[in-house]
Amino acid sequence: MLILAADTSLPILSVALIADDQLLGATAMEGRSSRNEKLLPAIDWLLNETGSDRRSIDVFAVTRGPGSFTGVRIGLATMQGMALALGKPVCAMSTHEAIAPARGKWVIMDDAGRGEFYVSMFENGQQMMPPRLARDVAEFDSERLLVSDFMQHRNVALCCARRAAAILAAGRIGDYGDITPIYVRLAEAEVKLGKK
Repeated sequence: MLILAADTSLPILSVALIADDQLLGATAMEGRSSRNEKLLPAIDWLLNETGSDRRSIDVFAVTRGPGSFTGVRIGLATMQGMALALGKPVCAMSTHEAIAPARGKWVIMDDAGRGEFYVSMFENGQQMMPPRLARDVAEFDSERLLVSDFMQHRNVALCCARRAAAILAAGRIGDYGDITPIYVRLAEAEVKLGKK
C-alpha cells in the first residue's frame, strides 16, 4: 500500500511517501516562497528520488488544519486534485490528529495568534475534543504537545502518512473523506469585513 502525504497547514511544509508503513522518503522545507510554489515540486522530487510513479499511489493523505488558512486550502486542493485524477481515495485528518501520540492523554496546542491557541484533546490516539480556540490552557489536565516544537524535530507529513496507514488497516478510510478545511475561526479579512 503506497501512501503519499502532505502537510501545508504549518510554517514548515512537509511531504512523505510510505509503503506498508515503511518510509520510502520524506522532505520538509521552510522559506519565503508560497506553499503553492513548493508543494508540487516537493512531491515530484520525492517521487523521482524514490523511483515511484504517481499512478501507483494508493491513498493521498493530507492534513486539513487548523493552521495557515491559505496553506490548508493549497494542500487539500492539490491532494484532492491528484486523487481525483487517479481515481484514488483521500484520507484527510486534522493536523492535530496527524501528530497525536498513540498512548496517553494529550492536549495538542498551536499558537493561533491574538493571544490564543488552537487546542484539541486526544486519549490513546482518539480525539476526545475537536480543535477549538482557547486563551487559558491551564484548564486542561493532560500532557501538552506544542505543535511548534513538534515540527522542529518530526516530519508532520510522515506522521500523517502513518496515521493514514493505521486508519486503512482499521477499515476506517470512509470516515476520513471530508476535505473541509478546519479553520476554527474566521480569517482576518472576514473579521474586518464583519466589522464594516
